[in-house]
Amino acid sequence: MFQHHLLLLYRNLKKYKSSFFINLIGLSAGLTCALLIYLWVNDELQVDKFHQKSERLFQVMENQTTADAILTGDGTAAVLAQTLLAEFPEVESAVASSPSYWLEHTKIEVGQGHTVINAGGKFAGKDFFTLFSYPLITGKADQVLNVKNSIVVSESLAQKLFHSYDVVGKELIWNNADIDKPLHAVISGVFKDIPGNSSDYFDFLISLDVLFNISPNFSNWGNAGPHTFVVLKKGVNRGEFEAKIKDFMKSKGQKDRTLFIRPYADGYLYGKYENGLQSGGRIEYVKLFSIVAVFILLIACINFMNLSTAKASRRMKEVGIKKVLGAQRGSLIIQYMGESMLLTCMSLFVALLLTELLLPQFNVITGKLLHLHFDMQMISSLLGITFITGLIAGSYPSFYLSGFHPALALKGKIGNTAGEFFTRRGLVVFQFTLSVVLMVCVLVVYKQIEFVQTKNPGFQKENVVYIEADGALKDRANAFMAEVRKLPGVRNVAGMDKRFLGDLHATTGDFSWEGRDPKEVIKFQHAGFNSGMVETLGIKMVAGRSFSPKFGADSNKIMINETGLRAMRLKEPIGKVFTLWGKDYQIIGIVKDFHTESLHEMVKPMFIRFDGVKTSRVMISITAGKTTGTLSDLKEVFEKYNPGRSFEYKFLDQDFQAQYVAENRVALLSRYFAALAVLISCLGLFGLAAFTAERRMKEIGVRKVLGASEWSIVYMLSKDFTQPVMISIIVALPLSYVMSRSWLDTFAYRIDLEVWYFLSAGLLALVISWITVGMQAVKAASVNPVQCLRDE
Repeated sequence: MFQHHLLLLYRNLKKYKSSFFINLIGLSAGLTCALLIYLWVNDELQVDKFHQKSERLFQVMENQTTADAILTGDGTAAVLAQTLLAEFPEVESAVASSPSYWLEHTKIEVGQGHTVINAGGKFAGKDFFTLFSYPLITGKADQVLNVKNSIVVSESLAQKLFHSYDVVGKELIWNNADIDKPLHAVISGVFKDIPGNSSDYFDFLISLDVLFNISPNFSNWGNAGPHTFVVLKKGVNRGEFEAKIKDFMKSKGQKDRTLFIRPYADGYLYGKYENGLQSGGRIEYVKLFSIVAVFILLIACINFMNLSTAKASRRMKEVGIKKVLGAQRGSLIIQYMGESMLLTCMSLFVALLLTELLLPQFNVITGKLLHLHFDMQMISSLLGITFITGLIAGSYPSFYLSGFHPALALKGKIGNTAGEFFTRRGLVVFQFTLSVVLMVCVLVVYKQIEFVQTKNPGFQKENVVYIEADGALKDRANAFMAEVRKLPGVRNVAGMDKRFLGDLHATTGDFSWEGRDPKEVIKFQHAGFNSGMVETLGIKMVAGRSFSPKFGADSNKIMINETGLRAMRLKEPIGKVFTLWGKDYQIIGIVKDFHTESLHEMVKPMFIRFDGVKTSRVMISITAGKTTGTLSDLKEVFEKYNPGRSFEYKFLDQDFQAQYVAENRVALLSRYFAALAVLISCLGLFGLAAFTAERRMKEIGVRKVLGASEWSIVYMLSKDFTQPVMISIIVALPLSYVMSRSWLDTFAYRIDLEVWYFLSAGLLALVISWITVGMQAVKAASVNPVQCLRDE
């Protein structure tokens, strides 16, 4: 019987090639999409899960209650880790480490005058390698960071510096723009390169004791910034421990700060908090694309259902004869379900080939290194996806075909019932509803990204380059900037003490002004600018002036942004005293709000101090159209003031765009997936239109003999498909509005949802369906009526 079923399947495929290829292409495309998304989703879900103590490894987080909201951050007191280990028996081990961006532009050299390598690293406590599973090539996990001047390097960095892993005991010199002078360190170990499924990347680790030596104020409980990680002992209840440490900071004089813990592996996907509560993160994109994969597979399965049931008349006699010969309905269901499974397996084979071909480009888009690897998890997932797809695709046709009455089937009198008609229409409506929803969402994502990239951030990001002031340049920054200012293509140049974009340093205490409510907690971001920085970045002044040598020393002057002014509630701020860290500053200017973070975040209160001594970064504004020549001149000046160092620069708008890498990838992937959904939907519509035209050939011939025009025939064939597409548009628009609004709510600054976004997507879907059906309708209408009647 099995051979008989295979023979029937082969004959049907050979006889009805168009239906076979439409189903094969649709299912193959759907499975390819599902496989690519599965690989991406699986990779996302595995990030940070490789640590051996992952089930007990937690990051200590901090909630800070301010006047406006509860702010959640991962920066904690540097001394918190060792204190928790000492005072809480539930803690097995604890460690503190600095954020990666603190040492992201570190210069490392072997001895004076050797080639300098740019690397990124972290300060880390001595137990770092006992908490985290980063394998060591040389050195012991509990010893490599015990000595104050020790440094642990990655295998890649060791190769670059010494072309060997046998480097323990060798000395390095490292320097960073935020460090006052070059420091010596002795290599105590080499670790394997960070795996691709880690959210944390670094080239080296330096003992945390060095941080305390450089900045003794980090031993103060009022200062926060480093990250704290703990491993709880086996059997410890997370909730009970969390309750014990919640108000721990109050015992250290920090009344507005509370602690909680989150699984370290959750930080990558669940990194967003609103008003102290977890509110999503990258997990939203994982859910989104998982749903998209299911939608596209459903659309492909619906094509199979529709074409199979629409062409049921071709198999009526087969069903009738089998039933007369004693075949049970169950055996027929198994036969037709088997046909569906076989076609799905064929589609899976095609999908695997397509996935292998598309993976390189998919990796470029997603920024990952995905590949097909046939382990047990992958094989079971493939079998599961194939089985479910075949089951969904073949379920309705199997039950439909096996339900024919044998006598009527042999007479060929099975007509289109109302239930069959509406089911088929309902499936078309479902298909195009999903397609229109995806089209609207793609348009909204595109417009929001466009808004993000074109909205004025409050500063000039184009034609601005920056250079890290390290090495000899650190002490000669003012002279360097004075000479750069004379270059013909330079509009302005200035320095600052920290990076400009990102989560800047912030403080909630040790500042006051006349009339301040001492009970109100306000969190101020802060930065240090040299003279001319406001002009270099094109930041607008609302009132007062910026820092300038024309007015003498500005070392005791300060500027506030608009949001900060509103938080302070000062009506006439210019000239008022702002007491900060025990020193009185005079407010000389109010700057217009500018964005130092992405548009996901609201502009925060900010004060800007004058810092004419410590320059970590030099900002240079270049005249438009003169970039190449100016950079060449700038290189000469740089090499003069910083000999032996390579000239490295970066454009500010690159940093700005880097804040939206995830959104840009989502926008691009969404476009591809939406186009694929529409293509598969139209493929099914094309097959249905072709079959409908074939079944109505006699009617078309009679109408043409009676004088009907070709356009009236086209209209007749097209209108039956226009109605379900129109219904799908009506259903899709409110759904797409809800989904678009939900995504836009993740941005503090966003576009308004305009009517034309929805109407244009609906109109486009309608036009595409008309073109798809119209091609078959025109072909059918142009056939000679004599041939139509003769064929019948």
